[in-house]
Amino acid sequence: MVKRNVKTIVPTHTVLEGGGFKVRRPVAMGSLMSPFLLLDEMGPVNYGPKEAIGAPAHPHRGFETVTYMLEGAMQHSDSAGNSGDLNPGDVQWMTAGRGIIHSELPHPDFYQAGGVMHGFQIWVNLPAKDKMMPPRYQDIPSNDLPTVVSTDGKVWAKVVAGEAMGAKAVIDTVIPIQFIHYKMQAKSNVSHAVASDLNVMVYMFGGSARINGKLVEDGQLALLSQGSEIELVSEQGAEFLVLAGPEINEPIARYGPFVMNTRQEINQAVMDYQNGTLA
Repeated sequence: MVKRNVKTIVPTHTVLEGGGFKVRRPVAMGSLMSPFLLLDEMGPVNYGPKEAIGAPAHPHRGFETVTYMLEGAMQHSDSAGNSGDLNPGDVQWMTAGRGIIHSELPHPDFYQAGGVMHGFQIWVNLPAKDKMMPPRYQDIPSNDLPTVVSTDGKVWAKVVAGEAMGAKAVIDTVIPIQFIHYKMQAKSNVSHAVASDLNVMVYMFGGSARINGKLVEDGQLALLSQGSEIELVSEQGAEFLVLAGPEINEPIARYGPFVMNTRQEINQAVMDYQNGTLA
């Protein structure tokens, strides 16, 4: 097993997205590591009654969006007639493919009562051959997502995509993806196996851990070298995401919510949206 090292540590900054909700985002995220185009930590924000905001109807084409809720509640709907709720621990894996228009808004009950909203949205690029595939949704409630605890009880993981500590995901992905949510108690360690041909990054959003000796702290994104294993040790406890995926190695043309391979394809997406044939 070849251990991966930290190549680069990327800081985060706070920006406003959608209807004005606060997100923490790694600097220059869109150009850091294939196939991940975006990694937004939404909140945590404590909303008062009728203060919560979201992202009203907007289009997508050419990639996937993954929403993972930790706290709060959202409600989605789209141009294909799909709708549903996202509660703490739930995941929505949306493959936009050839095009879809959807909205992500606070659940009406949450909007009325207020509370803490916290979660993640991640954008995953698709290869050219899959960019115009039919759209699809995978809404997975928290109870259906595999979780696993280490033999010493000090490390917990939820497997959104891929595999961790023997637990395998239930979500089907177009390209090979790992998306693991880890929690480590103080004075704990874990070794995470990952295919050597995948790019890997670790986003720390609580506490800190050393990756093969290099300290990664809250609010930092670590881009890792090649290898087949990640060794993490935490003295004070840590909470983080492990994200892994292939190097697509194709041109990227990007304009707002459209991610294609050429400027001509972007222009076509805009035209399709304007004339009502995107979705």
